[in-house]
Amino acid sequence: MKNQIIFSILCFSLFITSCGNSNQPETKEAVKEEQGHEEKAQTIATLTQEQIKTVGITFGNIENKELTATIKTNGMLRVPNNNKGNATSLYGGVIKTLNVQIGDYVSKGQVIATIANPQFIQLQEEYLTIGSKITFAEQEVNRQKELNAGNAGALRNLQNATAELNTLRTRKASLQQQIQLMGINPNSVSNGNLKSALVVTSPLNGTISNLFAKIGSYVDVSSPVAEIVDNSSLHLDLQVFEKDLPKLKIGQVIHFTLTNNPTSEYDAKVFSIGSSFENESKTISVHSTVTGNKKGLIDGMNITGIVSLNNVTTPAVPSEAIVNAEGKDYIFIVTDKKAEEHHDEESEEHDHEATESTHKEEPKDNVNFERIEVVKGVSNMGYTAVTFIQDVPANSKIVTKGAFFINAKLTNTGGHEH
Repeated sequence: MKNQIIFSILCFSLFITSCGNSNQPETKEAVKEEQGHEEKAQTIATLTQEQIKTVGITFGNIENKELTATIKTNGMLRVPNNNKGNATSLYGGVIKTLNVQIGDYVSKGQVIATIANPQFIQLQEEYLTIGSKITFAEQEVNRQKELNAGNAGALRNLQNATAELNTLRTRKASLQQQIQLMGINPNSVSNGNLKSALVVTSPLNGTISNLFAKIGSYVDVSSPVAEIVDNSSLHLDLQVFEKDLPKLKIGQVIHFTLTNNPTSEYDAKVFSIGSSFENESKTISVHSTVTGNKKGLIDGMNITGIVSLNNVTTPAVPSEAIVNAEGKDYIFIVTDKKAEEHHDEESEEHDHEATESTHKEEPKDNVNFERIEVVKGVSNMGYTAVTFIQDVPANSKIVTKGAFFINAKLTNTGGHEH
């Protein structure tokens, strides 16, 4: 019985000891994990000369470059009113023929439509009749002159005959002008060549943008037959915000694309800057002339424009030197700084003897790189303007090629060099 009691006490003691030992590692792991969350992200990566040569890493310096700054804006293509026209008739009538369709190109003076009206014949008839009346009036004036010279006629009759002749001549001149406005040559008007229709011609070179009439419809002076637009004189009207207005000047180049078809790029040059706000939008109109290729451009199209500003001198690095990580942009510079050493509970037991031996084995030709956050600016000719978040020495040596590899190494190792 006594032996059984002693055996039970020993078993209980062993159980208590094993429980205490099993809880201890869990506590250490929890501490390690807790400390790991508090560690800061490392920014130093170390590469050997062999790695640098294999990857093809190259170095350079931060340079001051003249890069063209730009602003983005929206606008619309417009044709000035002096390059638009309506084909109209000075006399009312019924459309007899219509010779064009929307989209057709027409030249100045080209016949677009013909209009018929019986009044046209009456005007020509009166023009021919008044010619005969003038001939008779001239003969009457000559007769009255002869009678007045022989004191056989009254001076009053001569005066009446002369006044009648002048009236007829005035009326003939008026009819002649009206017939010319109808598009008929007065010299071609004869008893056997009376025209019942007149032509409507294009007032300028351009494209038919709209037709307002159809065959059989009645038109008059207030009813245009067609609208013609000369797209070769296209202007670009940009809407620029107040804050960007000081950056603009006459002569600046604008590159623009169509909003609904951004595949082709066109050019324009600023020739006028507005002096008042457009409605309540707080934007100012900037007018530009479209230069170069105008194929496919039509009055009223919406565009997206890039306005080229003056060249500005700014710190810049090759665009390839910038890498993106976690939504931020970085470059790498050569530094004498070393990655922070991290010790766990177990390594501390070895004291600094192991550390000294490690330092002795570390190659002396290793290169340390520090990741520096930057804010990207305008890009041009393979360079990108950068603004540094922290102070960087002006003569710093930067990685111009291979920054992506260094960033991947830093990310994969978590900043720790084992």
